[in-house]
Amino acid sequence: MELDAPILVIDDEPQIRRAVRNALRDVSERVIEATTGGEGIDLCAAQRPSLVVLDLGLPDMQGAEVCREIRRWSDSPILVLTARHSEQEKVTLFDAGADDYVTKPFSVLELAARARVHLRRARAASESAMQSITARGLVIDLPTRRVEREGQPVRLTRIEWLILATLVRAGGRTLTHQQIFDAVWGREFGSPQQYLRVHITNLRRKIEVDPASPELIVTEPGVGYRFEVPR
Repeated sequence: MELDAPILVIDDEPQIRRAVRNALRDVSERVIEATTGGEGIDLCAAQRPSLVVLDLGLPDMQGAEVCREIRRWSDSPILVLTARHSEQEKVTLFDAGADDYVTKPFSVLELAARARVHLRRARAASESAMQSITARGLVIDLPTRRVEREGQPVRLTRIEWLILATLVRAGGRTLTHQQIFDAVWGREFGSPQQYLRVHITNLRRKIEVDPASPELIVTEPGVGYRFEVPR
């Protein structure tokens, strides 16, 4: 993904595409459009966009299917436009590889702000190559598995390290309970939410300035967690 690449909008409704294009006018110099899922997948492969804005209601295929296909070979952030509200539907979107969602009817100001956040996160991830990052006084070095706060080592268990590394490598994207569980435990028997709740609590006690008000490992209620990449 090139960070100066265009933003790709995939939506079959002209008025929605127009609203999105207007919202993103000050975010990117170039916005390209697709009216079907298949066209969107092809454009994404050809143009390698910096961000994909994807509507779920497409005429030829499910938006989640488009999301899964793009995520197979692209790390471009995917921002979904949805009229759906349930936690399970949000989980399905994140499991398919979406980075975020905006609920219809949406504010153009909110859409532009969300787009800027994801572009900044992608830029931060690209510049650091996710090798070593510093966030609110915490240093995380992935190759050496080293974690320090204010120069002092932070001792993590193996599971705590695997959870932290998984979240950091996601580059600010929300991961569902199941995605983290699969990455860390490899689909062992058990409840992802139950396993993670205990380990996340312990991890926050070790790395957060105020574990009761976490700023690094952020909860997406009913969905999962994300690591806030410093901006």
